[in-house]
Amino acid sequence: MKLKLPPVIVFLVFGSLMYLLAEFLPVGDFDFFGRSILIKTLLVLAVVISSVALLQFYLAKTTADPKNLAKASSLVSNGVYKYSRNPMYLGLLLILLAWALWLGNAFNVLLAAGFVSYMNAFQIQPEESTLASLFGKEYNHYFIKVRRWF
Repeated sequence: MKLKLPPVIVFLVFGSLMYLLAEFLPVGDFDFFGRSILIKTLLVLAVVISSVALLQFYLAKTTADPKNLAKASSLVSNGVYKYSRNPMYLGLLLILLAWALWLGNAFNVLLAAGFVSYMNAFQIQPEESTLASLFGKEYNHYFIKVRRWF
C-alpha cells in the first residue's frame, strides 16, 4: 500500500487549517459554560484510546506503521478494537475536536468532518483492502462486527 501523506501530516494540515479558519473568518465564534472541561475530557480520551491501541499492537507484536501493513503479523480485534476498527485515528479526531473547541469557531467542525472524509477515502479504505487480503475471513468478520470510527 502506497500512501500519499502519513496520517500525522494529514492531522497537522487539518489542525493548521482550523487555526487559519478561526484566525481569519470573522464569524462563527462561540463560547459556553464547561468548554474547558470538555476540551480536557476529549484530550484525555484521545490519549487513553490511542495509547491503549498502540499498546495492544505492541503486545500482539504487529506493526502500527500504516505504510507497512503488509508486515502485520496478526489482526488485533480485542480491547479498544472491539469498539473501533481505527482507534488511533479516532484519537487524532478527538484531538482535532478539542482543538476546534479551544479555537472557539463553530466552522471548524466542518474541517473535522473533512478530516474524517479524507481519512476514510485515502487512508482507511486502502488499509481495509490490505487487511482483507492479509487476513481474509477473519478480517471480513471483524469488518462486519465492528464500526470504523466508534
